[in-house]
This record gives sequence, C-alpha cells and structure tokens, in this order.
Amino acid sequence: MTQENPTPSGPARLFGPEMLADPYPVYHHLRSTDPVHWHEPLNVWVLTRYADVTAMLHDPHGSSDRTRSAQAQAPPELQELFSFRSNAMHNADPPRHTRLRTLVSKAFTPAAVERLAPFIQKEVDAAVDAALARGGMDVINDIAYPLPVTVIAHLLGVPREDRDQLKKWCDDITATLGNVMANLRPEDFRQANQSTRELNAYFRRIIAEGRGRSRDDLLTAMAKAEEQGDHLSEAELFANAVLLLNAGHETTTNLIGNGSWALLRFPDQRRRLGQDPSLAHPAIEEFLRFESPVQFTSRLLTADVAVGGKTLRAGQLALVLLGAANRDPARFADPDRLDVGRADNKHVAFGVGPHFCLGAPLARLEVRIVLETLLRRLPGFRLDGPEPQYRDNFNLRGLKALKVAF
Repeated sequence: MTQENPTPSGPARLFGPEMLADPYPVYHHLRSTDPVHWHEPLNVWVLTRYADVTAMLHDPHGSSDRTRSAQAQAPPELQELFSFRSNAMHNADPPRHTRLRTLVSKAFTPAAVERLAPFIQKEVDAAVDAALARGGMDVINDIAYPLPVTVIAHLLGVPREDRDQLKKWCDDITATLGNVMANLRPEDFRQANQSTRELNAYFRRIIAEGRGRSRDDLLTAMAKAEEQGDHLSEAELFANAVLLLNAGHETTTNLIGNGSWALLRFPDQRRRLGQDPSLAHPAIEEFLRFESPVQFTSRLLTADVAVGGKTLRAGQLALVLLGAANRDPARFADPDRLDVGRADNKHVAFGVGPHFCLGAPLARLEVRIVLETLLRRLPGFRLDGPEPQYRDNFNLRGLKALKVAF
C-alpha cells in the first residue's frame, strides 16, 4: 500500500552550507531513514538509493522537460532564457530528444574525440612544463580550469584567444544551471540571460565567418548535420552548442580536480595507480563514483509514480541524487573507500538511459591524459598548504583551488 500524502522528515539542513565540504553524511542519513524524502523547503522529492535513482532515470513518466515549470514561474524578462534552454537536448523527452541527440551525435563522433588526444597531451605537457619552471602548481587553475574549455573551444572551432570570454559566459550560465533554486538571486538569472544572448551572437558570427570555406569543427558539422532531410534549427544549434560547451568543460574541470584530490587523500591508491598504469580506466570510473562532478539531476513527473512505498504525484519534481546513489552500500561495497581497481563499477555519474552524457568519452580522455602525465612527470606531487575548499555549488561539485608542490 502506498503512502498518498508526502510527509516531511529527514535532516532539515539539506543543501545547507555545511554540506559543501562533505555532503555524504546527509546522503547516508537520508538513505537509511527516509530514502524517498519529501523536502518541504524546496518542494521536491529527494531520491538517494541507487535502485530508485536508476529506476527514475529510466521511467518514461520522469520528464526531462523541466524548463516548462521554470518558465511558468519566471518574470517576463526571463522568458527568452527559458525558451532558449528548452531547445537543448537534455531538456527534451523522446521523440524530440531522440531527434536532437541523433543530429548532434552525427557531428560529435568518437573519431572526432579521439583525434583530440595529441592536442590534449600537448596542452597538459605545456602546463606541467610551466609548473616545473615555477616550482609549484595549482591543479585547478593551471590545468583543470583551462584545459577543458581550451579543448571544447578547439573542437567547436572557436579561436583560442576567445577562451576567457567563453569561460565567463559559461560561468554565468552554469551558475543558474548547477545550483538549487533557493540559493539563486534574480540578478543571477538576469546575468545568465544576458550572457546567453551574447554567446548566441558570438556563435552566429563564428558560423558566418566559416561560410564559403571548408571548416573541420564541431559547430560547422552540427550546422550541416542531416537526418532524413532534417536539420537543427538555429535555436537548436546554439542551445546544444551551449550545452556541449558547458558540459564539455565544467564537469571535466571538477573531475580532474576531484580525482587529483582523491589521490592525495588516499596515498595507498595513488601508489597502486602509479605502479600499475593499466588501472587508469577503472581509476577514472572510481573517481566519478566516489566524488561525482554532477551531484544531482531532476525529473518532472508526468503521471503518478510509486517509489519506495510512497506516491509521487504528477506535476511534482523528483531530485535524483547521483552522488548519493554512487555511495549506496546496497550497490557498492565499502562505498566511502576509494578503490582504483574497483570492479563492476556501474556508477551513475554520467546518468543512465537515453540521457547518458554524450560527452563522457571526451571527459574520460582528458582526465586519463592529465592523471597519467601528473603521475609520470610529477610522481612526488603533494598538497601545498591547507586542505582545499569546495566551490559554492551543491550540484557541480569541485574545488576552488588545489595547490601542490613536487
């Protein structure tokens, strides 16, 4: 028998500031006491068990078209922002999502990603050379921050000198995409709206400059992508280019930083990885599981759904805690321990089902090259200074800085 009405329970400090340093005790408490938790302050259901999270991400009644509800509550000056976001594939359901992903995938191919390996290696080696000359490194600001945006900008066909401007636009946009609504101010959305307009105008110029000459870049390839006579509209092209730009650098920045910090916190696993480079692949999957760079996503319910003895009603929002699912002891043995050789590591850091992260191969490639290079060229790198702090973003979990000495 299902429980018909949600009742508040569990910790009152969900997404309180103390969670930034370590959210996992709150996740564990929720999972053990109220795994399908109605959180009154945010007016959402919160799912923390691996089985419930994966089921919701596969459920056809869990809609990814979340922009409709946000747009309905937005003031007139922000309607343009949410209308634009509705064109991105991660905010669409089948069959529209299938159409958008098919067209984007025709440009964002595994072969295009693999061709980036020499470029990535050159960028990482240059960063390490500079760090060796200085005698120290901030892993975040010297590698994790500049590398992914440089790579995705290169892939899109954006000039290198525009990288910092791109990062500024992306930071403004992701500030409203990767946080809980209660922590956002109206001016955050207004700035995101302005930066989205400026980024769209920039992409429009980039494409116009490429007309009449051959260009081998992702933005041009997306503009030319065709499936049975169908093409991306301009709004769809730009919205999904913004999605790839944001997703292609923000999460990878966090993954590089979180993985490096994990190796410093678990020296036995660092030695193990350094002695056996063949563990690079399982190590990256373990970094994704252990400290997920994206901590949660959401689904808007289009019908009543029974989960864990409770009824989640149509029209309600389910907050799906990927970071909690990846620490569920019912799925992962000793989940709070880093194990770079962990087998059967089916984490949900990149999502599951039709919305599985399209950029996962690129993120894995970048992280593998960075970590292999650091372990090979800076085998004795160690923390230099106090323990690092996490950025003020509950969803896009990453460090402000990570200073190391050699």
